[in-house]
Amino acid sequence: MAGTKEIYSSDEAERSTAVPYYTPRQPVPAGTFLPKSANDYIPRIFQPIAIGSLEIQNRIGVSPMCTYSADDNLEATPFHLIHYGAIVSRGPGITIVESTAVSHDGALSPHDLGIWTDEQAQKLKSIVDYAHSQDQKIALQINHGGRKASGQPLFLHLEQIADESVGGWPSKVVGPSSVQYRKYGNYLTPRELTKSEIKSIVQDFGDAAKRAVEISGFDAIEIHGAHGYLINQFYSPISNKRTDEYGGSFENRIRFLTEIIDNVKSKIPESIPVFLRISAVENSPNPEAWTIEQSQQLADVATQHGISMIDISSGGNDSQQVSRSELNSKDTKLPVHVPLARAIKQHVGNKIVVATVGGLHEDPVLVKDLLEQGVFDLALIGRGFMRNPGLVWEFADKLGVRTNQARQFEWGFYPMKEQIVNLMARAANFEQN
Repeated sequence: MAGTKEIYSSDEAERSTAVPYYTPRQPVPAGTFLPKSANDYIPRIFQPIAIGSLEIQNRIGVSPMCTYSADDNLEATPFHLIHYGAIVSRGPGITIVESTAVSHDGALSPHDLGIWTDEQAQKLKSIVDYAHSQDQKIALQINHGGRKASGQPLFLHLEQIADESVGGWPSKVVGPSSVQYRKYGNYLTPRELTKSEIKSIVQDFGDAAKRAVEISGFDAIEIHGAHGYLINQFYSPISNKRTDEYGGSFENRIRFLTEIIDNVKSKIPESIPVFLRISAVENSPNPEAWTIEQSQQLADVATQHGISMIDISSGGNDSQQVSRSELNSKDTKLPVHVPLARAIKQHVGNKIVVATVGGLHEDPVLVKDLLEQGVFDLALIGRGFMRNPGLVWEFADKLGVRTNQARQFEWGFYPMKEQIVNLMARAANFEQN
């Protein structure tokens, strides 16, 4: 007797409602650990972590990396949606969008992203909406370049001012003091900010955060206080020579930062975590240089002011700093910022999440071990994701574990085994009958 073919009603993948076009809703976020059995151990690198009230599915995040691709209004373009969309689809715990200027004069280049207008915030919304359609978390880094503003994109020059002919604003470059980054270098000597201008920039940070949350929909905000930009310039004695309440003592030099944190926190919901990136040391021979001990103090203050995560980097504020290659050569076993992150983590314990960045894409096993040891809590990677948007997937493969991936991509690698078995059994049954 011939077999009778069964007719099944068509299945339909549930669609995400976060975007106006079709994309399937993800059952779980890509990058979530997929156990082989109920008792399967989850490596710490793939364990969820809470940053304030925000929970992410693993401990591999995307570090902000400038792409210098905004249009003439410093607004996001389809490039940014394509760039960040490719990454968020493949499962990082959190993606931090690149340095975004809180005011025109604070942009690092004429093609940085900006968020001092509602229109700029609206253009960023398409990126956020896509991330949310994939059940992924996304943050925005907000920044003011200070004496490093109005530079050229780094793919043109590593240190070159952008003049008016290319959309720059060299006459408007400011800093805490009139101290040039490099004597006889290509960055200009900044004009010293007045107190009223300082207060205005503090408000700019808060307003930028408000737009990022209310208009764009970002899940978190990162304040950029590292790499020689304006906040870093204020807290470092190398660049801050003021004699008023914003200069001199440690408390005075961090005042600009704490006022920014407070202003940002006051303008967004309590549920939105705020991160802080710092240069934990300046890698400088200057005896006035900022130290790891001061960073430990700053971490305490940041915690008291409601920062949920401190992001550890270094350098960028002193042209005499030791190069990263020289720093790496001192300890070839560890990426450059790991000892700094360890010092901060040992100091703050579990009061605040400690993240770090720099060379972590090169050795997944080492990163896994460092996280297992509690050296830091979150690995942030920039260059690795620029080269490979599927870096989380690659880490999982190299560590011999499996993570859930987006439906659009996973099917080609992990066919539904049960369906294949059933199809084979049904075909065999038809042949027998």
